[in-house]
Amino acid sequence: MRTFAILRDEVFSPNSVDADREILSLTAQRVGEALHTKVDLVEEKHLASDDFMADEMDNQPTLWLSMARSNKVLRFLREREEHGQWVVNSAHAVEACRRSVVNRLMGDNGIPVPPSSGTYGCWLKRGDIAAQTIDDVVFAENEEAVKNGFEAFRKRGIQDVVVSAHIPGDLIKFYGVADTGFFKVYYPTADGGSKFGHEQRNGKPHYYTFDRDNLMRMAEKTAMLTRTWVYGGDAVVDSDGRFYIIDFNDWPSFSRCKSEAADAIKTLVLRQLDKNITK
Repeated sequence: MRTFAILRDEVFSPNSVDADREILSLTAQRVGEALHTKVDLVEEKHLASDDFMADEMDNQPTLWLSMARSNKVLRFLREREEHGQWVVNSAHAVEACRRSVVNRLMGDNGIPVPPSSGTYGCWLKRGDIAAQTIDDVVFAENEEAVKNGFEAFRKRGIQDVVVSAHIPGDLIKFYGVADTGFFKVYYPTADGGSKFGHEQRNGKPHYYTFDRDNLMRMAEKTAMLTRTWVYGGDAVVDSDGRFYIIDFNDWPSFSRCKSEAADAIKTLVLRQLDKNITK
């Protein structure tokens, strides 16, 4: 089986370029060994160029391991899926993980998310794509700051903005691979890991007791709703042990558990290929 792994373009990997490349390269190695095949690593920007020839592979059994997020490459991958090829994560999944879309899906399906307003300020987040710069996620302490935040987004040509109340409590980062049992939880403010530094507003964790199994169920439910088999996200646990999912993303860097994640993704691929073969 011809297999490709698409490396995420740097513009979609703010402060995470090396980590994103490491998890995809490791996954490609594990999958290649399991399938006894060579996995070609492809740059997203190369795949988006007109000189990448797809016609010759249209009728071949092909697997794509994709961290791509550009609209042009997502269109390309949708075409591949229409030819019966398998893509992890699919173009549909990446589009469904756009913040305004996934927030609505979670809210409509009983998955705990923050309200749009609260007494501790709120966050304004770019809703059309994952955050690319520090300005794509803004904390607003009051109504005047909210108004100014919206105006700043408008001046940048961004109309799709999600507003979420700030929840004081323990910030949690979770990673999962759907339907494999792989689910990991970490406290980023305890180990200093940060993309833009916003995590520090929640401070050092108190390690409030919460229902980890239920968080996993809610994360897996979101994965099913969006068809995002390889996923990650963030949640906040308040002092009463209630959790709220504040972010859900397609194929994160798994920076704290790369090796285990690569094995889990390999398991996912083998199971899905086996299902397709035995249909």
